[in-house]
Amino acid sequence: MTIVVGNLATAEGQAALDAAVAEAEERRTSLVVVAGPGEPGRDPGELTERLRAVGVEVRLEPGTGDLADDLVRIALETGAELMVIGLRRRSPVGKLILGSGAQRILIEAPCPVLAVKV
Repeated sequence: MTIVVGNLATAEGQAALDAAVAEAEERRTSLVVVAGPGEPGRDPGELTERLRAVGVEVRLEPGTGDLADDLVRIALETGAELMVIGLRRRSPVGKLILGSGAQRILIEAPCPVLAVKV
């Protein structure tokens, strides 16, 4: 079984990655990190080495640019036991509507989703 997380160079992306690493360590399972093409601010080699250094088996998967679709597709392909996403705080009006990507993930996910709020 695996845990699937997106690789985004944002505060919510980092929070999701940190939570996914913690879950992978606790569950003693592997981690699949999905990155969009040309995701800025991340060196895939450095990320892989950092995660392996903490004892997490990690595999990087290139994304197509639609992270919600990529996460759901890869979760299905890998038989993921968990997906981890990051959410940012929203204005009072924004709280009424979840981000469209997060909403799609929650609706289409083939497994439980851990949402980490920043």
